[in-house]
Amino acid sequence: MIGMFGSLMYFIAKQGEGHQLTDAASAAYQAPKNMQEGFLLFKELLVNHVESTIGILLLQIIAILVTARIFGWIFLKLGQPTVIGEIVAGIVLGPSVLGHLLPEVSGFLFRPESLANINILSEIGLILFMFAIGMELDITEVRKKLKETILISHTSTVVPFFFGMLTAYFVYDTYADRGTPFLSFALFVGIAMSITAFPVLARIIQEKGLTRSHLGTISLASAANGDITAWCLLAIVVAIAQAGSMLSATYNILFSAAYVLVMFLLVRPFLWVVGHLYHNKEVISKGLVALMFLLLLISAYLTEILGLHALFGAFIAGVVMPSNVKFRKIMTEKVEDVSLSLLLPLFFVSTGLRTEIGLLNTPGLWGLCAVFILVAIAGKFGGALFSARFAGESWKDSLYIGALMNTRGLMELVVLTIGYEMHILPPSVFVMLVLMTLVTTFMTTPLVSFIDFCFRTRDKLKTGRQPGGGSGRV
Repeated sequence: MIGMFGSLMYFIAKQGEGHQLTDAASAAYQAPKNMQEGFLLFKELLVNHVESTIGILLLQIIAILVTARIFGWIFLKLGQPTVIGEIVAGIVLGPSVLGHLLPEVSGFLFRPESLANINILSEIGLILFMFAIGMELDITEVRKKLKETILISHTSTVVPFFFGMLTAYFVYDTYADRGTPFLSFALFVGIAMSITAFPVLARIIQEKGLTRSHLGTISLASAANGDITAWCLLAIVVAIAQAGSMLSATYNILFSAAYVLVMFLLVRPFLWVVGHLYHNKEVISKGLVALMFLLLLISAYLTEILGLHALFGAFIAGVVMPSNVKFRKIMTEKVEDVSLSLLLPLFFVSTGLRTEIGLLNTPGLWGLCAVFILVAIAGKFGGALFSARFAGESWKDSLYIGALMNTRGLMELVVLTIGYEMHILPPSVFVMLVLMTLVTTFMTTPLVSFIDFCFRTRDKLKTGRQPGGGSGRV
């Protein structure tokens, strides 16, 4: 049967060639006459496919994932969270390293007109990631520790916010773009100084075995409280920046407050019922998962058109998900598999492609970068340290909390990217704040280990237990 129909199709093709319509372009085309000409035609078509939109995009994703995995593994071996390695991988693939050492390769792989596709995919990855972060945030646990952590979380947010705005006041005339309102610039620098990376903090506490300890509980609850406050502040800052003034942003803020009330008072009770009906993998159908993703996209869309940014809507959608732990775990696994493994590294590289360290080409710019780093550490570390001590924590735990709350990581990059895309943070200030993010995140693990070493050494000296033995008080 195959032979018969194959013969008939060959016959039709031959008969159809006599009726073929030709134009000047097709008349000029000549079919290859030998194997050499056939190979040249194949080579030309291969180059066209490689340089096509989808070909370049797939090649970019492959390069990004391989580089991110390599650097993530290296930094994991150094005792750092893999997110640091992924951020560094983005900078390595950007103009600072690859663009400087191999400009032809960088120009081919990350040509400017192709970056829009990477940016869109990275935004989708961020939306999914913020949805997962919202689901991981246990509102019940936050309420339990609210009285104990309200001072720590809000002091460690307000103090660095103030220092950030103060720094912005002195650098605005020299470094801000002309036409950028001072209020928008100062608010973005302030929010960049005050954010804490809750996911990175949780990972460090888990790796140190402190999850169920008093210190781990206080730190996580403080970070969660602070993140809620910081994201609400970010929503207000974005609304003000887009509207141009506080008065113009009033309607944005009012409608945003109405949106939050609807999500918590109407959507959340409905999802609470859903969570009790569907609580294991056997009863969670694809239709239900599709409904949850639809809710996520609607929430992100509403906050985007309200001027708050889609990420805030994704975060709120995650927070109002059913409180059933099993349901949240199943949904988180479905989201994180795609967002963390595939799409989120694209965000790090898209950030790295904007981070051109060569823009800091004078001692004055590097000095200002150092000022940003010191101000960020002083505000966040100092604010958390003294508020924890005032709340009754020991000096040791207060130092730990200060070091942990100083972690910024991914959340900081999200804030900086929003400010950069809105043309509020100029490229040079954006680079400085990215470097500040790397330094403050990288220093967390060594600083925690150093604090632990200092107190262990002090305890040994107090009890007279020297490394070579001996006892008695010193």
